[in-house]
Amino acid sequence: MNTNWLKPLGVAAALSFTANVASAETVKVVTDPSFVPFEMMDQETGEMIGFDMDIISEVAERAGFEYDLQTMDFNGIIPALQTGNVDIAIAGITITEEREEIVDFSDPYYDSGLRIMVRADNEEVETIDDLEGLEIGTKIGSTSYDFLTRELDDNDGVTPYPGSSDMYMALMSRSIDAVFYDAPNVGYFAQTKGEGRVKTVGPLYEGQQYGIALKNGSEWVDEVNEALASMKEDGTYDEIYKKWFGELPEDE
Repeated sequence: MNTNWLKPLGVAAALSFTANVASAETVKVVTDPSFVPFEMMDQETGEMIGFDMDIISEVAERAGFEYDLQTMDFNGIIPALQTGNVDIAIAGITITEEREEIVDFSDPYYDSGLRIMVRADNEEVETIDDLEGLEIGTKIGSTSYDFLTRELDDNDGVTPYPGSSDMYMALMSRSIDAVFYDAPNVGYFAQTKGEGRVKTVGPLYEGQQYGIALKNGSEWVDEVNEALASMKEDGTYDEIYKKWFGELPEDE
């Protein structure tokens, strides 16, 4: 690269300009294409969309890097980071001690867990205690079913459904009073097919936290964390959350 044209800027300015150019490098980002609504393929455009896609786009802009997005099955993501084939991964990845031993994580950017959904006109249900004695739909074999039968003294009305769509339809048709299931799923349904007919209420239960995963020793950890912090501070994070999941959960 011929840098003669930089001389009139002075040495300090030239070095600053060069540093800015270098910081805008392109990194390899990977995601799982089938974790709705965090990441999914837009059938009309062929592009990846979703909560995670909005998050990484904003993070990249604030952190100062461009990125080349790739997709792969979830079980290949951590190994790809380990080998250095990719630099960053965002795919609803739960932060665990085992994973932290082999990759770096950002600060948590999403609190997952279990959440209540009721019809839009329901003003009586706000917490798990309010579900006592009601007809509640949940998914068969799920952690939400185990939680309900463990926490509710009067759990005769807990009905396990084979699929989430079945219990959502049962709620809207008034066959049951509430649904208790994974927060991302009920939140997304409330924002899409159930908009205006159902709503999520109350806090998260049995929470887990998602983080952006980076290859071990990544130079981008601090910048990514600073980007996430600024997004939460100026309200950008809340806007993205509400777009995909509706109102943020209340604190317990």
